[in-house]
Amino acid sequence: MRIITDSTGALERLRRPRAGPDAPVNPRVAAGIERIFGEPLSVSDAAARILDDVRAQGDAALFDYLRRIDGLSPDRLEVPQGELAAALDEIPTDVADSLRFAARRIGNYQEELAGHAIRDFRSNGLGQRVTALDRVGLYVPGGTAVYPSTVLMTAIPARVAGVREVVLVTPPRTDGSIAPVVLAAAAIARVDRVFAVGGAQAIAALAYGTESIPAVDKIFGPGNAFVQTAKRMVFGAVGVDTIQGPTEAVTIADDHVSPAWCAADILAQAEHDPDSVSILITDSPSLAERVQSELSELRQRSQRQDILTRSMDDNGAIIVTETIEQAIDLANVYAPEHLCLMVRNADRYVGLVRNAGALFLGDHSPHVLGDYVAGPSHALPTAGAARYSSALSVNDFLKATSIISLSEEESGPLLPHGIRIARQEGFESHARSLEVRTAQRSVTGAGG
Repeated sequence: MRIITDSTGALERLRRPRAGPDAPVNPRVAAGIERIFGEPLSVSDAAARILDDVRAQGDAALFDYLRRIDGLSPDRLEVPQGELAAALDEIPTDVADSLRFAARRIGNYQEELAGHAIRDFRSNGLGQRVTALDRVGLYVPGGTAVYPSTVLMTAIPARVAGVREVVLVTPPRTDGSIAPVVLAAAAIARVDRVFAVGGAQAIAALAYGTESIPAVDKIFGPGNAFVQTAKRMVFGAVGVDTIQGPTEAVTIADDHVSPAWCAADILAQAEHDPDSVSILITDSPSLAERVQSELSELRQRSQRQDILTRSMDDNGAIIVTETIEQAIDLANVYAPEHLCLMVRNADRYVGLVRNAGALFLGDHSPHVLGDYVAGPSHALPTAGAARYSSALSVNDFLKATSIISLSEEESGPLLPHGIRIARQEGFESHARSLEVRTAQRSVTGAGG
């Protein structure tokens, strides 16, 4: 990772690489698209074609894409519930214990949030009723990787909110199965149904429904470009949490921090994939140099050296500012998914932070703990969305219905104002709807 000391260069480095459905497609993905569809297509065009096929053909399209994309010919899509419970006995006992430990912390945190959420209320004839969504769909990336943490981080807030049915989709492995640790996490989080299907086709199934997979009210979860593009396309027919880009972390550190700890956190972020972003901002030139040296040494020992190198060279940087306040200003411009303040008296800087998906304070709150066991969900806004959106929580699984319940006495003073505004907007029937009530009040003498 190179060190940047000028503000112009820093802002340039904080510009994200082009992403989204129309970003350049790497050769491997392009070749895969052409193999599946018989012609070169953009990610958007490929996703749109998949959505149309699943909407029109249902399960038949899902089985067809499993064959064409994954080389699989399963006889069913749903994982029997018995396999979820059995998976808890199949995985190592200590892993199951850690998953349960994480689940308790996640659940306790979400319960605390639920206690502070706006609930039903009535006041002067007005109010609000808060209810949980009926059915939600969770997308958990899979195939070559396993993410039991994502199962817990998305399903547990849904359960705390009171969602009636939680449906999970995840890509199968090369043998058509789902990793036992993922199924175990689904059992712990009380997921109702699990389907071994991934990609844009899984999003289509959740949005439109098929013979096997029920349509849901809202879709949650991370995924690749095809998944995120499909989520963007089905929005409106179904709710979606957010459109997520590559993962990103900005660390702000001063000269009290151990360079080895700083470097370890940067590498932890960079090892996700080549598109992940790791940025260190510091007011200490000496720390910048020591972290750079540590990174060079630690990278050589990693089994994911190629990914680390591409991530840090393409999307990483060490930026030197004059003050910590300037560092936070840069972070607010970037609005990162994870923002770590590894500085003395970190609490005193919290009020300066405006844009971050999650804030990690101090040397002993690394973002990796947030990925697994701290408690708050690791499903966070990326790609600058922290400017206007929040970490996934119980609130995302709730919706509010306004209540208007006015007596004749309470509505009477509102009528003439409503009539005037309606006529200003040119809606004569709106005005008359209120005038007939005014006339009735005159006849009955309501209001004295």
